[in-house]
Amino acid sequence: MSRDPSRQLPLALRFPPDQRLDTYVGAPEGALAQLRALATVPGADWAYLAGAPGTGKTHLALGACAAAEAGGRRAAYLPLRTGAGRVREALEALDAADVVALDDMEAIAGDRAGEIALFDFHNRMRAAGAALLYTGVAAPDALPLSLPDLRSRLAQCTRVVLPMLDDEGRREVLRTRARRRGLAVDDAAIDWLLRRVGRDLGGLTRLFDRLDRAALAAQRRLTVPFLRQALPDE
Repeated sequence: MSRDPSRQLPLALRFPPDQRLDTYVGAPEGALAQLRALATVPGADWAYLAGAPGTGKTHLALGACAAAEAGGRRAAYLPLRTGAGRVREALEALDAADVVALDDMEAIAGDRAGEIALFDFHNRMRAAGAALLYTGVAAPDALPLSLPDLRSRLAQCTRVVLPMLDDEGRREVLRTRARRRGLAVDDAAIDWLLRRVGRDLGGLTRLFDRLDRAALAAQRRLTVPFLRQALPDE
């Protein structure tokens, strides 16, 4: 896939190390094995991940791409909302990939030109023996798609519905991030973040990354006093 400049980047820069299949918390039974097969086994079933914002669709999409590249396959990730008005060109640039993850299907729903481009791409990938992973906030039959043939193609993918994590699941996500980075964090600090900052997982993980950098710079562990100092406005 020489047309993609990201192919020159190290794996960890293209696909962040926190977003791997084995770091995902709360996956439905069998989902991680299925995504790993899609990423690494030619001819495996394609998949469609459906879930509300914050359920980790992007995490799994990037994790599948990382697994594919670790297994020697060419992978590409495309958030469809960034391709508005040029979906066909964006997809054609991915024709040489073995595994492609297309995030945010809702971003092109109702855009007939974009839907036709995606329908054509889907068929090209199928003919080439490549693999596709889709994600969306809703299942294909609940998206406002204008092209029935595209809806039919999407419906042929194995559907995985991702649940929202409860508080214990959110705690485990933050603990996992901390362990991977060798960061000392008190359980009381995680509880403080959940109570005071909010429970949106995307916002929590971004904030946690910021706190990780601050704690490293200050040579401090993540404790409630440190959080109060680092987040005086929260």
